[in-house]
Amino acid sequence: MKNQAYRMAMLFDFYGDLLTDRQKEFYDLYYNDDLSLAEIAENYDITRQGVRDIIVRAERTLEGIEEKTGLIQRYHRTRSTTAMLKDLCLQIQALNRDRLGSQDLEALCTQLSAAIEDLGRE
Repeated sequence: MKNQAYRMAMLFDFYGDLLTDRQKEFYDLYYNDDLSLAEIAENYDITRQGVRDIIVRAERTLEGIEEKTGLIQRYHRTRSTTAMLKDLCLQIQALNRDRLGSQDLEALCTQLSAAIEDLGRE
């Protein structure tokens, strides 16, 4: 369940602006504010089923967009690769300090680390 909530939050963060205002509002209330369908229905004077239909349509829309674009998958791959590159860069720097002592190699690692950090911010 926790994984599903995380996925729904990621979908909303990436693609939420592509939903209608009503879909955004109900989706946000349901997933982020943890209101029940009945609570949302009462607040907006519509049926529980009406709220559910709007949220389900929003979920389908977000899932469809992710299926077509794959941005979230790419985001996770990039984060994973960036973390691995950071670790490898640290290993190279440690080996350089322990064995070679090359200032040129240290400077290259510093530049590489900066580039990796830039990638992580995107």
